[in-house]
Parts: sequence; C-alpha cells; structure tokens
Amino acid sequence: MDKADLETYQVQLSQVETALAADPKNAELSSLRSELKELIELTKAALSQAEAAAASKAESSSSSRKAASSVAQQAHAWSAGDECLAKYSADGSWYPARITSVGGSADNRVYSIVFKGYNTTELVKSGEVKPVPANYVAPPISNKRKLTKAEEDEREKKKKKNEKKVESRAAKAKEQTDKQSTWKKFAKKSEKKGVHIAGMSGTSIFKTPENPLGRVGVTGSGKGMTEVASTKRHKFSAEDDDS
Repeated sequence: MDKADLETYQVQLSQVETALAADPKNAELSSLRSELKELIELTKAALSQAEAAAASKAESSSSSRKAASSVAQQAHAWSAGDECLAKYSADGSWYPARITSVGGSADNRVYSIVFKGYNTTELVKSGEVKPVPANYVAPPISNKRKLTKAEEDEREKKKKKNEKKVESRAAKAKEQTDKQSTWKKFAKKSEKKGVHIAGMSGTSIFKTPENPLGRVGVTGSGKGMTEVASTKRHKFSAEDDDS
C-alpha cells in the first residue's frame, strides 16, 4: 500500500457517497462505503508505520555516521601547523586549510584554521576538519568557493585605493608637463623679443673663469667673477695683542 492507493480509495469513497445521496436506501452502496472507509483507515495506518520505520532508520544511520566521524576525529590529534580539509561556513563545502591554533576542551576541540589561497580565518569544530586524502587534488581556482562579502569589500577597497594612486600620479605628471610646456613657451617668446634667458638653448647660467683657482659666477647677474681668496695665514703681532 502506498499514497497512490490511499488517494484512489478516497476518490472511490467520494463517488459512493455521491451515489448514496441520490439513493440512500441502497444496501450495496452502503456496504461498499463501509469497506472503503475500512481500507482507507488500514492504508493510513500502514503508511504511518512505514514512515516511522524510515525515520528511525535514517536517524540510526545518521547517528552511526556521526559516531564514526567523532571517533575518527578523536583518533586524529590535530596540532597547529597541520594541513587539513575544513568545512567553509558560507557554503558547507570542504577546502584545503591549515590549522593555526587549537583550543577548547579535550572533549570539544575548537580549531582556528586559515583557508589556503584566501587567507580567511575561521573557528571550526572537530567535525568540521578532516585529514587530506592521499590522492586529493585541490580544485582549480575557478571552482573554488566564492569570496565572502567582507573579502569582496576589502578587495574593492584596495582596488579603489590603487586607482586613486594612479590618478594622483597621472595628475602630478600632467602638472609637471604643463609647467615645463609653459616655461618653454615663455622662453621662446623672450628669445623672439631679444631677451636672453640663461639655461635655455643649451647655455648654462653658471660660468667659471679661465683661472683654475677661480670661483663660479652667475651669467647675467651684473657682477664679475668671485675673486680667489687668499690662503695665507694671518700673523699676529704685538700691536694686535695691545688692541
């Protein structure tokens, strides 16, 4: 018996009751109605028992798996630095990770792990870490878990920060180029007017005398070259002491 049988009996009962409404004294229809009602009750009872048995079996199986998992976890003594697979809280999938610290009690361990390739740290329980299989192959980057909102916000923040740096550097470079361009235009106009600007057209604003001991002078300053200072030492005399 299944739910389909139950639905069939219920439809038949509805049809019989409709017929009885038109012919209430029909003994055959009355007997058939009683049989259908009995079948419906038996079917419901059978389905309830089957569902209870299935639920009990599923619960027993789940308990067995949890117990096995717990035993397996207790058998494996995790330490900081161990490689493992850890369950990611956002999607419930397992990803390569490394244990950074171990906490909690002996019966209820808590592990701080960091997911490889993401540097995301999470706290997980014993049932959320397991050894890496010998033949395990890490999934390609494209198939890995999606970034969390916090990770996406941090990535976007860094992106905008870098964009601002690039814009700032570009603006400074443009400003410098504009200043140079303005100065060159000014210098060309001055040359056309007969005003010589030192430092333009390959000339230098500095000039040195032919004497190798001379000092540097500035072209166009209106002053001559700086004279060579005497290197003789001053000799003190008695007159200097009296003064």
